[in-house]
Parts: sequence; C-alpha cells; structure tokens
Amino acid sequence: MNNRKNEIIKATLELAAENGLGTVSMQQIADRVGITKASLYNHFSSRDEIVEEMYEVLRNATKEKAAISGIDYDGLNAGTSLKDILLGSVNVYRNMVNNPDMFLFYKVIMSERSINSVAAEIMVRETETMINATKSLFYALSVKGIASFKDVDTAAFSFAMTVHAILDYESDLKFAGLTENKKMMKDFIEEFCSNYEVKEKRK
Repeated sequence: MNNRKNEIIKATLELAAENGLGTVSMQQIADRVGITKASLYNHFSSRDEIVEEMYEVLRNATKEKAAISGIDYDGLNAGTSLKDILLGSVNVYRNMVNNPDMFLFYKVIMSERSINSVAAEIMVRETETMINATKSLFYALSVKGIASFKDVDTAAFSFAMTVHAILDYESDLKFAGLTENKKMMKDFIEEFCSNYEVKEKRK
C-alpha cells in the first residue's frame, strides 16, 4: 500500500475517534490529509471503502508487528498441555486487539455497528475469523489426542464466543475505570480444559 493511502486511513481513523464515524465526510478526510477531495477519490471511492481497507491494513500490520503467525499444528503433541495451548492462543489474540491503532479502530467500529452496516459487517467478519481459527485449532487438538470434543464445531463456537465476550468485558471494565478481574479468562480456560482435555493421553 502506498504512503498516501496509509495517510488517508490514519486520518479517517483519527476523525472517527474524535467525532464518530457517521459524521466523517470525504471532504473532512481530504482536509485532514491536505489533499483535494478529487485527489482523495483517486484512492478511494467512498468512506465505507476506506473503513473496509482500514480493517485489513490494521489487522495485517498488527500481526506483522507482533510477529504473529499461525499455530504450528505439526508441533502439537499429546504431551502438550491443553491449558497452555489455549492460554497462548488467547494471549496472541489479546495482544493483537490491544494494539493501540487496532484498539482505537475496534472502539470506533463497535460504537457504530448498530447504525452502520459496514461497521456491523466488519464485526461479523472478525468474529467469524476468530471462530474459524478456533475450529482449525480444535480439529488439530482432536487429531493429536490432546482434547476430546463430542462436537468440535460447537465446542469451538462456544469457546470463541466466550473468549470474545470476556475480552469485551475486560475492555469495558478498563474504560470505565473499574477493577478488572484478571483471573476471569484463566478460570474459564481451566474449567474448559477440565471438561475437554484428554486425561489418558497417547504416548
């Protein structure tokens, strides 16, 4: 992506954080970047297109900056602790969404999702990405004999959605200046493992 597009995305995010995404116009974005409105349209056809690309750019940049890569499924073995695997995967995701730019983006999108279809679609995509990644992990855990699920898809869905809800709750507590329950995620994962971890693991 060229530098001008990055400038446009950054300016849009700043304006949305300051005033709300719904109030941001293409003219305001152009003014913030220091270009004409016509020049802005050479890069993006609409504000919604900017927001959609913003999601992809920020998510990819955050993953690269944090050196986040996919889970090494081949490296999993039956002697690996399910708790360690799940805590590790959740911490990777937590670090990504807590990246300053990504956190600001989600703050904007979540405030707009009930009134802006593009914001709602982005939240759906992010949730589905999380669910699908969890399904892939859980299928690997089943094959490797680390965990046993009666229904892998349902277990993955319930785990991903609960993690999603806990992360949102943690964020709300932090933003409200209230005491955070730092054990909440750990306690949930421990309870989850007590139900699904294979006790007699293959050697």
